[in-house]
Amino acid sequence: MPTAVCPTILVVDDERAIADTVVYALRTEGFSPEWCGTISAARDRLGKGTPALMVLDVGLPDGNGFDFCRELRRQHPQLPVIFLTARNELIDRVVGLEIGGDDYLTKPFSPRELTARVKAVLRRPSMVASPACGVEPRVDGSPTWTLDEGRCRISYRGTALDLTATEFRLLRALVAQPGRVFTRDQLMEAAWSDPGASVDRTVDAHVKTLRAKLRAGGATEDPIQTHRGLGYSLREDL
Repeated sequence: MPTAVCPTILVVDDERAIADTVVYALRTEGFSPEWCGTISAARDRLGKGTPALMVLDVGLPDGNGFDFCRELRRQHPQLPVIFLTARNELIDRVVGLEIGGDDYLTKPFSPRELTARVKAVLRRPSMVASPACGVEPRVDGSPTWTLDEGRCRISYRGTALDLTATEFRLLRALVAQPGRVFTRDQLMEAAWSDPGASVDRTVDAHVKTLRAKLRAGGATEDPIQTHRGLGYSLREDL
């Protein structure tokens, strides 16, 4: 019988006692945790391969976890990141999610809740290669949108967009049903593992970023429509 591969979880936290608690909780739940106490050590570890998920502290001895997350979004855009930090202000939570964090948990924390959130992030729709989610091609035969689940990639008129994991899930929901108006709550359900930890402003910020990336990808008209008091939809006439 082949041996099941345990997902590798990289824990980046300089407090050894907390890291030991996290590592133990993850190992108990069947994961393969690894620990790094600094951003530098985490960079070295990422050079050897990408883990399934990263648990990241914000206050680290050689840098800021928020800045490191921005770096990760450029170099490892599909790596899920869960912030685990003592910063419990709403603004910190908003910033953490806006820059591409997939979840945000504050210290002190429950190890069972952390492992549950890790499982929730990793349970998101499996990246199985599939056609473009039933999106209709343009009349000229060139699809406006191409969704490649296997590569976690969405292309707009042939140009692949550089998306974070959250942006990918959010745009995927819109692309799958052009014309449908999604409320912010529905988009949070589609793109975040813990929608209750997000706020309306977070969705608006991600939509703003998506629009900028679509313009950079060649969009001359905004494909995402705002419905005041309701939410957002993807235009059907582009």
